[in-house]
Amino acid sequence: MKWASTIAKGDRIEAVVEEAVDAVSRSLDGGRPDLLVAFVSPHFADQYDRIPALVRSAAGAGLLIGCSAGGVIGGGSEVEAGDALSLTAAILPGVKITPFYIDPQAIPDAKDRGGWEALLRCDASGAPNLLLLPDPYTTPVDRLLQGLDLQFPASRKIGGLASAARRPGENRLYLGPSSYSSGAVGIALTGNVIVDSVVAQGCRPIGEPMFVTSCRDNLLLALDGRPPLDVLRDLYERLPGEDRDVFRHALFLGLVMDDHRERYGRGDFLVRNLVGVSEEPSGLVIGAPLRENLVVQFHLRDRRTSEEDLDSLLRQYAAQCSGNPPAGSLLFSCLGRGVHLYGEPDHDSSVFRNLVGEVPLGGFFCSGEIGQVHGRTFLHGYTSAFAMFRPRAGG
Repeated sequence: MKWASTIAKGDRIEAVVEEAVDAVSRSLDGGRPDLLVAFVSPHFADQYDRIPALVRSAAGAGLLIGCSAGGVIGGGSEVEAGDALSLTAAILPGVKITPFYIDPQAIPDAKDRGGWEALLRCDASGAPNLLLLPDPYTTPVDRLLQGLDLQFPASRKIGGLASAARRPGENRLYLGPSSYSSGAVGIALTGNVIVDSVVAQGCRPIGEPMFVTSCRDNLLLALDGRPPLDVLRDLYERLPGEDRDVFRHALFLGLVMDDHRERYGRGDFLVRNLVGVSEEPSGLVIGAPLRENLVVQFHLRDRRTSEEDLDSLLRQYAAQCSGNPPAGSLLFSCLGRGVHLYGEPDHDSSVFRNLVGEVPLGGFFCSGEIGQVHGRTFLHGYTSAFAMFRPRAGG
């Protein structure tokens, strides 16, 4: 198994594609790639539909998957503005790659195993690893992920939402020779491949864990028997000054994913947005459905926390896979991270390189990141979701 990644810049799409293909071909020592993953900035919007043919002509081999992106990642760098193409290529001996397109109108009922297997063109019993690139305007992503988790429970799911559009129809999704403006594209990987994932939500808990004692769908009405706004006022008063500043603009609610733990810490929560305040009845609107007796805890997100979270998770991963390190990786990072969060370019890519090693890393800045927390798949925000690819044996 061999991977390569690069970014090419320029104002002529033909030259950009040729430069990118030449770069990954050199890194692959002239080997013919089995997989090509491309992400393209919106500066080439008027050339979007030409990209599959251009990549195919220049590369001569390999299945193409990709999408339009608000920013691209590759070759150890992150380009958040400007005309750029990220291209990642992989030689995958012993790996079967099954491409699939998901028409939003054809998503099966969640309980229809046969319908899901037909949609993905593969057998759930084989536990295929799934890479997903949906268009956010036209795809019911939560419904899609819930169905996949139900019918492909042993499969790793990772990916991101195309992010170059301001309105429906402006994104492009690539699969083989085809270009789509709606739905989702994906590939299933089986055989001699292990796909690991690291999902860095970049938050830290504050206060204490509490029980949801009253709720209505995603409306939080009581925590430990108290109105949630009263809980927030008390929590704010107990915070140090620097945390109060973060509290005002980066406060979230964490939902415990494993009710059987006695103690909870960073990484045990699914972090969700506080959507707003409800007056009648008085409560907090949360970006996720709730249930009574669910354990929750408020969280903060800032630069320092995101740095610490990413560092800790990647250190753990590097230690766990030291005997069989990844050959390649993809990063799906939120548009709200990067320079906007850290004040410097290439942050997450640099941390990955320093802790995991000189592993080819491609990817893009997404409108939502797909990754698993405690074995369940969710659509995240403000997150960096890494997918690492290793051979099972040899390769």
